[in-house]
Amino acid sequence: MPRYDWSTAGSDAGLGWPSLRAFRSNFWHCGPVRSARAVQCDFVSDQIPTTVLSDVVVEVPEPRSRDILVQVEAVSVNPIDTKVRRRMTVADSPRVLGWDAAGVVRALGSDVQSFEIGDRVWYAGALTRPGSNCELQLVDERIVARRPASLNPAEAAALPLTSLTAWELLFDRLEVNPSARILVVGAAGGVGSIAVQLADYVGAAVIGTASRAETNQWLNSLGITTVLNHSRSLEEELSALNVSGVSHVALLTQSAMHFAAVAAILAPQGKLGMIDDPAEPIDITLLKGKSISLHWESMFTRSLYETSDMTRQHDILNQIADLVDEGSITSTFNHDLGVICAENLEQAHELVASQRTIGKIVLSGWPEKTN
Repeated sequence: MPRYDWSTAGSDAGLGWPSLRAFRSNFWHCGPVRSARAVQCDFVSDQIPTTVLSDVVVEVPEPRSRDILVQVEAVSVNPIDTKVRRRMTVADSPRVLGWDAAGVVRALGSDVQSFEIGDRVWYAGALTRPGSNCELQLVDERIVARRPASLNPAEAAALPLTSLTAWELLFDRLEVNPSARILVVGAAGGVGSIAVQLADYVGAAVIGTASRAETNQWLNSLGITTVLNHSRSLEEELSALNVSGVSHVALLTQSAMHFAAVAAILAPQGKLGMIDDPAEPIDITLLKGKSISLHWESMFTRSLYETSDMTRQHDILNQIADLVDEGSITSTFNHDLGVICAENLEQAHELVASQRTIGKIVLSGWPEKTN
């Protein structure tokens, strides 16, 4: 049997939770499926726009096995949100998007080991399940962790997906260590903003790239003072610093455009990590002469394939929470667009799709109910 928290029903200001009596009535007479507000994405046609976001009410089933039911307090928007939306077909519709979230555990599956009702958590979700743009979300406990005590829900929601991506790329794939000199291309974005902090934390020499005054300033605020302009020749920019090459490159954006340059910059037997989808084919033979290794990182691999080390994401997020609480990592939260609703999410998607955002865009809370 799943375990539930009935004591909090009706006590969450602004979330429109029904009364305790209503919850118990629904549980005993209709089964433990409950309703929750959500923002749904629908495929509408082969014309532009092909999808629309709308405010809906959905049914959320009971948690089973290792699932926990989370009351979502805040979400952030990532490129994966717009990518999945852009690729939707009629067969995918309707779908609740959203991956990053911070919230409170409200019910537990029968096999949950790591959490109790009332725990404040954060996570980045999975591609194969309904997303976080919903008041109540089921998530596998193995990819959930306690969130930093020092952050509010909005500040916390900005971090899980980018922190997991950056950590896995740097340490699981590239094996960055204190002797590394790493170039982070696209350092002011969501993943880059965490990657530069993590690499700096372990003692690596960190060089970031940015192309605007405001993104340069953002990196300076994160403690990164060596910044190249990636709108110019990266080889010439690096040469101007009297640096002959780097041991590692995290190529986080516009990889097709920068691939040849980073292949030239990397030292023999260096390591190159990528996370984006190249806009055009890349010539990996450029890496052969120096025996440079190429590493792809997808944060969803472990949950998608339920790998034997899937719980590592739980461990990584716990370690990130410790680093945040001790002041070693700063939240990349930059802008709160307001409550979680279709109108605000539409604006967030447009901003993320522009590829000119700094840090993370967050939505927090839910609209007040009018009835």
